[in-house]
Amino acid sequence: QVQPVESGGGLVQAGGSLRLSCAASGRTFGNFVMGWFRQAPGKEREFVAAISRSGVGTTYADSVKGRFTISRDNAGNTVYLQMTNLKPDDTAVYYCTTVISDNWAKAFGSWGQGTQVTVFS
Repeated sequence: QVQPVESGGGLVQAGGSLRLSCAASGRTFGNFVMGWFRQAPGKEREFVAAISRSGVGTTYADSVKGRFTISRDNAGNTVYLQMTNLKPDDTAVYYCTTVISDNWAKAFGSWGQGTQVTVFS
């Protein structure tokens, strides 16, 4: 079981960048495909990006493709989300968790408290 703790959110102007971190407890971190999700006010939580156990394979939602980059450090039990060219529509609480190995857009693990990202124009 992986328990995530997200950080790195903040207030940023449109076009700016942020790097989110997800520190995950558990000795089996490297056994899990990890994903980032986000939830905007009044909307359902949605998939953002996922990364394979080794870190070689990645996938992204169309809305963030080319702007966001997911990476991981298995030795440090951490997953990152580098976000560039941010848009007001990216405003949301961002979460990381484990995802199903044959459906990376579907979460199955524990949710942390998330980290707030607010993009103003």
